[in-house]
Amino acid sequence: MTIGAILHGRVSAVISARPGDTVRAVIDLLAQHRIGAVPVVEGDSIVGIFSERDLVRLMSSYGPEALDRSLDEVMTKSPVTCDSGMAVMGALSQMTQKRIRHLPVVDGGRLVGFVSIGDLVKYRIDRIEAEAAAMRDYIAS
Repeated sequence: MTIGAILHGRVSAVISARPGDTVRAVIDLLAQHRIGAVPVVEGDSIVGIFSERDLVRLMSSYGPEALDRSLDEVMTKSPVTCDSGMAVMGALSQMTQKRIRHLPVVDGGRLVGFVSIGDLVKYRIDRIEAEAAAMRDYIAS
């Protein structure tokens, strides 16, 4: 299965931030939506990502004044991305190797989605459970 299969059926827009947003504003966005990271976009293009890990690093280095910095100063630039045609297992492998928990989905240079490792693991578990149920039904018949 592909990343596109996970994105299929999602109706809400990707929660994102802009490069000029302050860290303080993005923390509020993360808290409001109960998410761990946001892609940073200009138009339809992704220019970075900002995550809880970035916040921890900033607070350690700069203390409370980090909250007034703009994302373009502190975001992770050139984030690892995938396209919607990537296999779920390939994306999981990439996330594990790169030690990241969020993956922007980019098709044709345009941000089309955003998945977390939790999304991918849930999808895999659901598929495994469905396959196990199908096998039980097959054996019982």
